[in-house]
Amino acid sequence: MGHFGKFPSMAADEPLGGVGTRLVFENERVKVWELFLEPGEGSARHEHTLDYLFCVLEGESVDADTADGQTIRIPVEPGTTFFIGRGGIETAVNRSAVRFREILVELKD
Repeated sequence: MGHFGKFPSMAADEPLGGVGTRLVFENERVKVWELFLEPGEGSARHEHTLDYLFCVLEGESVDADTADGQTIRIPVEPGTTFFIGRGGIETAVNRSAVRFREILVELKD
C-alpha cells in the first residue's frame, strides 16, 4: 500500500499533511489517526500542533526526520505507548525491514 512514497522531501515551502495515514475518529476532545508505513516509506511532512500520544501496533523502529535536518530514531515494540508534547515539523520514516503501524491520539485543548 503506497501511502506517501519513498523518503519524501523536506522542502520548507512544501505543504503540510496530516499527522497520520488516515483520520479514523474526531470529536470536540480528540482526533484519532492511524499511521502505517511499509519498509522504506515516509509520511507526509507534518506539524504537531496538539499534544498527542501514540500506541505502537506493529514495528521495531520509526524515524522522525525534522525540519532542521536531524533524524530522531525511536525504537519501538508493539504495545508501547508514548506521550509527546506539541511542536515540531517532521516526516515519519520507516527505515526498518518490517511494517510500522500506530494509533495516534491528538488531545484538543
